[in-house]
Amino acid sequence: MVEQGGAVVSEVPPGGAPSRWRFLQRNRLIAAISRGTVVVEAAWRSGALSTANRAGELMRPVGAVPGPITSMASAGCHRLLREGAAVCVTDADEVVELVGEIGRDLAPGREPDGEVADGLDAVARRVRDTLPIRGGLTPGLLAREAGLSENEVRGALGTLELLGMALRNGSEWRKPDDRSPRHEHSNG
Repeated sequence: MVEQGGAVVSEVPPGGAPSRWRFLQRNRLIAAISRGTVVVEAAWRSGALSTANRAGELMRPVGAVPGPITSMASAGCHRLLREGAAVCVTDADEVVELVGEIGRDLAPGREPDGEVADGLDAVARRVRDTLPIRGGLTPGLLAREAGLSENEVRGALGTLELLGMALRNGSEWRKPDDRSPRHEHSNG
């Protein structure tokens, strides 16, 4: 780890017993040596919140990733956001913007989904909205979920694939994520 540019930092000598208070003590070190803190998941009472609070006290940037409102693992992130102790971050570019140099490390602008889907017919828009982000669904399952015929779904999937709005993996389809290569489509 050290050879790759990392570090091992501790206030406890080797062989020291782990205890709750030592983890909380460690959090202040993490906050102090980091450019910023991003909380991805945290319960209502979590050591990650301790680290975020320490970072805030040290005037370091703090970000939080929102999650489902029904998830106990997201309650702490939502608390940080609600109390104004953190800014909302939703991807790696926003994290770099949060902890990077002002004016240099800006997250790229995004095209709103509405504009991307404006040129789609109602069937293609419905299929696109039904596509999962993770995993995948067969055209038959997509048809059932979207309330369309399988032939309608297959036709829409071809259009969506050409526009880079659908990815096929074997017999299953899903939405591309930001890391997936997009296909360019031209009308010329």
